[in-house]
Amino acid sequence: QVQLVESGGGLVQAGGSLRLSCAASGSIFSINAMGWYRQAPGKQRELVAVISSGGRSNYADSVKGRFTISRDNAKNTVYLQMNSLKPEDTAVYYCNAAIEAQWTMRSADYWGQGTQVTVSS
Repeated sequence: QVQLVESGGGLVQAGGSLRLSCAASGSIFSINAMGWYRQAPGKQRELVAVISSGGRSNYADSVKGRFTISRDNAKNTVYLQMNSLKPEDTAVYYCNAAIEAQWTMRSADYWGQGTQVTVSS
């Protein structure tokens, strides 16, 4: 019914920038909160940023001031603008969204496939 597809990952030098995109598709009635998580090798998955349906956002302390989350409701897309990247930002980044599919009455949690971000020193 519903899927999330991420794009924009890649290799970048320390201090550089990347923009991740995540587009939801399928039989969507509404999208509630959307967010980005990341998981580095040997570490637990952590929340990077989240944005509510009303546009309120929160960030992990480690990325605050460097990353910006935004969304385009008309395109069912969430973005993560990453500036001043550091090697410790290297991880697989996953999109997450709470979505109510058509013909249902409850939101469900959906995950993207992940996109690799590698920051070289």
